[in-house]
Amino acid sequence: MSSKIDVRSTEEIRKLGIEALAEALGPVDAVRFLQSFDLGRGDYTKERSHVLDLTLDEIFKDIEKQKRN
Repeated sequence: MSSKIDVRSTEEIRKLGIEALAEALGPVDAVRFLQSFDLGRGDYTKERSHVLDLTLDEIFKDIEKQKRN
């Protein structure tokens, strides 16, 4: 006996997964669930070290600078 194995593409698996999420959770909660996996951007360790070494005055100056830009 020969058995056939169906191999789905990554795109097909994603599509089926999103459809299943939307059906189980509804479209709004499915999107919220997917957004919960956002990994963020940048180098957290480098940025954390920089931020933790700043004084409050330096932080406020950086905020004001960002507002102007």
